[in-house]
Amino acid sequence: MKNKLGKFITNLGVDVRLLGMIGALIALWVMFDLLTGGRFLTPRNLFNLSVQTASVAVMATGMVFVIVTRHIDLSVGSLLGFIGMVMGTLQLHYLPSLVGSGHWSIWIITVMVGISFGAMVGAFQGWIIGYLTVPAFIVTLGGLLVWRGAAWWVTTGQTVSPLDATFNLLGGGSAGTLGATLSWALGLAATLAAVAIMLASRAKKIKHGFDVKPKWAEFSMGGIVVALILGFVYLMNSYPLPKRAAERYAEANGLEVPPEGLFISHGIAIPVVIVLVVAVVMSIIANRTRFGRYVFATGGNPDAADLSGINTRMLTVKVFALMGALTAIAAVIASARLQSVGNDLGTIDELRVIAAAVIGGTALSGGFGTIQGAVLGAVIMQSLQSGMAMVGVDAPLQSIVVGTVLILAVWIDIVYRKRAGV
Repeated sequence: MKNKLGKFITNLGVDVRLLGMIGALIALWVMFDLLTGGRFLTPRNLFNLSVQTASVAVMATGMVFVIVTRHIDLSVGSLLGFIGMVMGTLQLHYLPSLVGSGHWSIWIITVMVGISFGAMVGAFQGWIIGYLTVPAFIVTLGGLLVWRGAAWWVTTGQTVSPLDATFNLLGGGSAGTLGATLSWALGLAATLAAVAIMLASRAKKIKHGFDVKPKWAEFSMGGIVVALILGFVYLMNSYPLPKRAAERYAEANGLEVPPEGLFISHGIAIPVVIVLVVAVVMSIIANRTRFGRYVFATGGNPDAADLSGINTRMLTVKVFALMGALTAIAAVIASARLQSVGNDLGTIDELRVIAAAVIGGTALSGGFGTIQGAVLGAVIMQSLQSGMAMVGVDAPLQSIVVGTVLILAVWIDIVYRKRAGV
């Protein structure tokens, strides 16, 4: 029976570690649903869970590259808070006088400035690490203190609010969603793209004489992927707008409100769309570009990579610049979701991001990691925290559980690699 199951999984071509994480996530969800009397696995809670996961998931994709190259970035939480404060101050105090209050370009300028600033800060830290050979642990530990202090210095400790209304849509909420129609359109587009990629990959392998999965396995995997995508869209569309929000929407659009009330779907939240785009782009960079190949080659054997002609110092600068840009995108999501920027924005996020990447299978010894694993790790982390909060677990005990899970995940990964000979 065990051999048949192993052969079945092998034929499907599924990463065993990824399968294990999915199993752990499902077990968590079922456990918390039972403990909360069916309140965890509801469209409302899963919608909130997806939005809460977004900022950490975005940063976790960048942390994969950082850890794969045998570095660490402890500054991302503080940098997120600093960039959020800069963007908030920019759109509240400077841009209204330059382009006019409520102007359509405010959110665009804010996002562009934030990403550019994040990339520059990341590149500066990468330059210190790569060219001045100061260990990443020390540089980013210093950054953790510097950027947290700088965030306070920008506004002398005051909370920045309110933020631009259009900018706030990037954080989700009742208005920051795609709605039912666009959500189904995105789901169908993602389904077609996934099927097309699988078919193209199979055709390419056949063309070059590589082994391919049996047709039944290919169809099974395709069916699972399609079911997951469309199932997610269905769940998000099953969560209606609150009564008052639906009435305001009807009033704004000249709709009649029936006696039984309106059912208007939230649909997929904009932060989730951002995570999807970032994950796809980062996966392409990791698997389809020279830069991605250099990252994994350097992490696997830095000396060999250096001798083969890879400029490992400049590569370090680029990796940290990318991490900084992704931190800025996460800052956009986090500040827009709260519709304000306080001095505690991003606190402890560096630990959540590192934990998400490691739980997702990124090796601390370098050389291995996956984008999808990091995103899944972020979902597991947020599910743990949200589930414990719903059950009523005290905050100190939540930290104990999360820390224990992180240690356990690293130990399991070490055991797996020893047995697999990786």
